[in-house]
Amino acid sequence: MAMRLGIRHETHYEYSSALRYALQHLCLTPASGPHQRVLDWSVTAPGRLFPQRDGHGNLAHSWSLQREPGARRVYRGSVVASGTVQTVGVAIVDDGAELPHPALYLRATDLTAADAALAELGRTHLASGVDEAALRGLAAAVRERVCYRSGVTDVATTASQALALGAGVCQDQAHVFLAACRGAGVPARYVSGYFHSPRAKDLASHAWAEVCIDRAQRRWLSLDITHDALMDERHVRLAAGPDYAGCAPIRGVREGGGDETLRVCMQVREINEEALLES
Repeated sequence: MAMRLGIRHETHYEYSSALRYALQHLCLTPASGPHQRVLDWSVTAPGRLFPQRDGHGNLAHSWSLQREPGARRVYRGSVVASGTVQTVGVAIVDDGAELPHPALYLRATDLTAADAALAELGRTHLASGVDEAALRGLAAAVRERVCYRSGVTDVATTASQALALGAGVCQDQAHVFLAACRGAGVPARYVSGYFHSPRAKDLASHAWAEVCIDRAQRRWLSLDITHDALMDERHVRLAAGPDYAGCAPIRGVREGGGDETLRVCMQVREINEEALLES
């Protein structure tokens, strides 16, 4: 199957006092590949965008803002990513030689360090090998141990904290899954992207995981822990990295600004043939 998805992702910022300096790194640009073809895409920000490839091969941008000393105007602005992506149900990702070796994704991060419980979870399910059945069994165990519930974690919650809480969102389920894989000696990485769910009331960016199933060939299997599925035509893959912090859609630093008000508006919709003819 294939889907043509139209996406608009706007992040709007407002500050209570003058913002003196801001720097942001954006991982908001999908790349074409066997799983998806980017038909059109644009990213806009309040400052000039500088394109780059980050250390994990992701298409990224950075921008900065600096105001003169004494500036009083309160700052507001938006980062907007939008476009159209044609997706197909391909869950295998083959890395080229220019991308990091899979061994890089064995290293623990602050968000994915495996304690004894996480390492045991991984060894229990992956002791006999790393195939689709074993990985989906581990994913099912993660969903059982970390029930999907919003509002109980944040972007700084670690895998061990989410496991102890027994609840979290897609980011937490992905982190627990990664920590279990790495604790069992299996390279795994975090994936950020979008998911088409017509029934969802409040859309947000999505997260899942990729596991190296063949190190020599640098071949990965992409699994959505939250939705009990392999990556399919409902997924748009944005970026991959060691954890959320390594490939967050937007991250940055600022000086000044006082209190920040953040508003995110997201739309992921299927574009059917009738809509194309009407346009």
